[in-house]
Amino acid sequence: MSIKGKAYIVGAYEHPTRKAPDKSVAQLHAESARGALEDAGLTLQDVDGYFCAGDAPGMGPVNMVDYLGLNVRHVDSTDMGGSSYIAHVAHAAEAIAAGKCNVALITLAGRPRSEGSSGTAPRAVIPNVPDAPFESPFSPVTVNMYAMVAMRHMHEYGTTPEQLAWVKVAASHHAQHNPHAMLRDVVTVEDVVNSPLISDPLHRLDCCVVSDGGGALVVVRPEIAAKLARPKVKILGAGEHIKGILGGEVDLTYSGARVSGPTAFAEAGVTPRDIKYASIYDSFTITVLMQLEDLGFCAKGEGGRFVSDGNLISGVGKLPFNTDGGGLCNNHPANRGGITKVIEAVRQLRGEAHPAVQVPNCDIALAHGTGGLLGSRHGSATLILERE
Repeated sequence: MSIKGKAYIVGAYEHPTRKAPDKSVAQLHAESARGALEDAGLTLQDVDGYFCAGDAPGMGPVNMVDYLGLNVRHVDSTDMGGSSYIAHVAHAAEAIAAGKCNVALITLAGRPRSEGSSGTAPRAVIPNVPDAPFESPFSPVTVNMYAMVAMRHMHEYGTTPEQLAWVKVAASHHAQHNPHAMLRDVVTVEDVVNSPLISDPLHRLDCCVVSDGGGALVVVRPEIAAKLARPKVKILGAGEHIKGILGGEVDLTYSGARVSGPTAFAEAGVTPRDIKYASIYDSFTITVLMQLEDLGFCAKGEGGRFVSDGNLISGVGKLPFNTDGGGLCNNHPANRGGITKVIEAVRQLRGEAHPAVQVPNCDIALAHGTGGLLGSRHGSATLILERE
């Protein structure tokens, strides 16, 4: 089933908190839901579909539907890590196209900063996960599973730490204009490569921030969107893919975006050249570089050169990205923070981004998420949006 033009994003909200020791995760979900619905001009009573991932407390939608007081006829709790909420937008559009719901509410929230979690602690053995007993003796942690990919990219294609650093530099140029961003200071390539080494070759400034927060989106059928006063953002295409370790035949030079990207572009009927703005999940600088290659913005192995010299900076480069500062500078609320990529893409398409980073004539945008570990199994989800 094609979802092209079958649904619209009419509400978007990013929770302003970056540390919430006095709030529960459920409360952050609820406050984000209220913000997105108010943005859309709708209420909780209008919602008949609800979407959340593993960041939601308890049994996910079961607990949150009750907590929010919703009366729904469709729910979805797909969990693909950081790509979950990109996928949720597509799933909401599919549900709307199939007549399962009319108004879909999607919420995310997390408190990793208050809870003291990060990507440097050994990953616990999760019961019943088939691969865990084989990998846990090697003590994989999130950061070194990305660093391994960065090292392979450098070996294979000659990518340099300085090229990776340009991703952080671009994010910092955008974050300086975001009053809610955790890191607002503009940094240089030298600042990045001279920051402490966390997992070779990734430095501290190659890594995303850890924050509390949340966000929400409202997706509706076209007839409802037509009656609302907010600018309308049409869903053009979407793609998903899971890349595993393929029974040990591991190839670290590509990601699941190699499949999800072309799928989304084919459904949307556009190409990478048509994209005016890109929201790319930026857990680490290597994540962005790899996704840009696999999504088709440059050839494989050319990512280092593509991101260099400010090419990702709005008003300067060829492909503005993450104009809110992204996960590298703005926020990363829970390990499923991909919803912020859609929120900033919506802002750009509406012309509501900060004036200093607003992309002129932004009519088509891409949002892409990576969930899991780039060095092993992970989910990829790609979404292409258009200003009505």
